Amino acid sequence: MPSSLPAFAAVVVAAGSGSRSGGAKQWRGLGGKPVVRWSVEALLQAGAEDVVVVISPGSEAEADSALNGLAGWRLASGGATRADSVRNGLNALGGPGDRPVLIHDAARPLLSAAVIGRTLEALSDADGALPALPVADSLRRGVEGRLAEPVDRESLWRAQTPQAFRLSTIRDAYAAWPEGEAATDEATVVQRAGGRVRIVEGDARLLKLTYPEDFAMAEALVPRRTRIGQGFDAHRWGPGSSVWLCGVEIPHDQTLIGHSDADAGLHALTDAILGAMGDGDIGDHFPPTDPQWKGASSDRFLIHAVERLHARGGRLVNVDVTLICERPKVKPHRQAMRERLAELLSLPLDAVSVKATTTEAMGFTGRGEGLAAQAVASVELPA
Repeated sequence: MPSSLPAFAAVVVAAGSGSRSGGAKQWRGLGGKPVVRWSVEALLQAGAEDVVVVISPGSEAEADSALNGLAGWRLASGGATRADSVRNGLNALGGPGDRPVLIHDAARPLLSAAVIGRTLEALSDADGALPALPVADSLRRGVEGRLAEPVDRESLWRAQTPQAFRLSTIRDAYAAWPEGEAATDEATVVQRAGGRVRIVEGDARLLKLTYPEDFAMAEALVPRRTRIGQGFDAHRWGPGSSVWLCGVEIPHDQTLIGHSDADAGLHALTDAILGAMGDGDIGDHFPPTDPQWKGASSDRFLIHAVERLHARGGRLVNVDVTLICERPKVKPHRQAMRERLAELLSLPLDAVSVKATTTEAMGFTGRGEGLAAQAVASVELPA
């Protein structure tokens, strides 16, 4: 935020029931963190000195969990309507009457510093400001399911939040609002009281989460960065009648020796995914000294790594595993391995590669002492 902007406070309205979205959307995850946290973080990072989060009574535990680790916010109880919730949030704020206040809906999580800055700057010559986007679609009015006359979209705007006002301006405007009449938003309240409200450039990414399908759209808009991880594992051969490789059991005159099922392919891939996240290695999560993992299926280790990736809002893009051995022959089983990995990782088959190579009789794999595997995983994490 430009240093010339004044200090400001904010009210984040997060008291809705989310009936149209299938539940209280403010506590749902988006890009690895709760929806409400996106807005509160953006406001604090932009310089908000006081953020009041308005929640429905009884939601304190959810709010504390969602905002854990952030400083500079506090809670207020919501009311029967959105307008009542805003009033409660404003009443919780202190400071002088000319203090700039942003009022924002938690259901618009992808708030940028640029929108915050533009909205606050507009208060220099106006009583209020709201970000908005011009209507681009052709509009039609319908009557009983039939097309009626078109609607002129000239001068029509899609209003967004945060909306900005001086503290005394918005408080006085609400005090003058007719009892029993529903207020569309704060800009309407201030305008009704005679205030001048400016429109500033909004942001198409600042969509409102209203319906379940809106979450898929928002996930697609979350800024992400690509990360690459690599893993390596090796196990020695020992007596046995089969070997597990990439989740597939292959008949063989030996088996790989390890604390778990010694699936070197899955172990290397697990380390690759953990490495892409900077989340340690397989030994940190499943110590070989812990007896509970003796003989364990390595599927569990791989699924654990993927679950940790998803918990951070990440997603797996593709994986590539190379098995290094003289025997057994991998090619006859390669398709089954790819299919098993695709199933475990919920990836399309063309995002899963399994290859095999030898070391031309050199080294421990060439002498038949053991088998090695290396893997690479590409992931996307919220930026």
